[in-house]
Amino acid sequence: IVDKLKELYHNHVVEAEKRYHLHFNFKLPTDGEIKDSEFDATPMVLLIGQYSTGKTTFVNHLLGEEFPGMNIGPEPTTDKFMALFYGGDKDKDSSDDGNTLTVTRNLPFSSLSQFGSAFLNHFVGSSSSSPLLKRITFIDTPGVLSGEKQRINRTYDFAQVAKWFADRSDLILLLFDAHKLDISDEFKNVIDTISQHNGDKIRCVLNKADAVTREQLVRVYGSLMWSMGKIFDSPEVVRVYTGSYWNGSLVNNDFEHMFEKDEQLLVRELVDLPRCAAERKVNQMVNRIRLVKVHACILGTVRQMTPAFFGKKKTREEILNGLETVMDNVRVKFDLSKGDMPEPAEFAKCLDTFSDFSVFPPIDNTLIDRLNRLIEEDIPEIVND
Repeated sequence: IVDKLKELYHNHVVEAEKRYHLHFNFKLPTDGEIKDSEFDATPMVLLIGQYSTGKTTFVNHLLGEEFPGMNIGPEPTTDKFMALFYGGDKDKDSSDDGNTLTVTRNLPFSSLSQFGSAFLNHFVGSSSSSPLLKRITFIDTPGVLSGEKQRINRTYDFAQVAKWFADRSDLILLLFDAHKLDISDEFKNVIDTISQHNGDKIRCVLNKADAVTREQLVRVYGSLMWSMGKIFDSPEVVRVYTGSYWNGSLVNNDFEHMFEKDEQLLVRELVDLPRCAAERKVNQMVNRIRLVKVHACILGTVRQMTPAFFGKKKTREEILNGLETVMDNVRVKFDLSKGDMPEPAEFAKCLDTFSDFSVFPPIDNTLIDRLNRLIEEDIPEIVND
């Protein structure tokens, strides 16, 4: 299935993305072109949290062993993004720097080069012989700092790098410390950034929950659910796994049974990721094609509204100021789903980066028909085969 999706994407979709300047200019999932190595990659799990929430210890606990580059302590210890993948017995205890990882063909990190040396110097890869890594790649991240430290002390855009990994991950785990649940504005910003197109992948892990009393745990759990409800602004509740993910014994045994059950459910979800990988890639491809079609309809209409010679500047202003009306008309004309339409304000920001709207191709009905056939005929045929 994955090979056929790859062929379908390269033959029919990527050209449309390039024609309408969608790569990096508009908020498509994964921003740029999907590379072959990303199609072929093992499922990826992204861990994000504020400092000292136990992200690295969590991975160590799941793997049952230490891994190269692991550094654990009460202060912020992980200062780099770390990709943890299977290397086989021969490559045990090996690590590579970010620049090497981006040019390694069988790894899905080549497009990280867009963030430059400022980020690549803070990105490392660690290969281990753990059996779990045959099925899953873990991405450990530096703790999200509070205040100006997050912006000034880091020479790269943390939120955008996190979004790059989130777009390509199969599961995103937000880790929280039951002792200190204060969610900083910077962490909220990171969650907002990564959740676009990725809301269904996000789970919460309430870690170190064995060191609080029954009453405290009930209050902390309720506070976390309330905070997540405000951040995600959704009626659906985010799944929360509660426990103490380290290799030591529990401090408080009151909730031992619940912790064990939650850990079993979490491990089951992780182990099932490879089995569901093809289905997820199908869903992501259908979603991407729908978004490409919507963007092609809107941008093609914008191009047709733009005069060939005189009045381009005035028309550009009118389009930007009345973009919501333009998008509503496009939605009705092409019978597009309201759920597929981008936010007018966000789309206007993206569109405003173009000084001349005549760079976009006009409406191409043949292309739109082809994209519709991909969704209605070609992809169902791939799945049924």
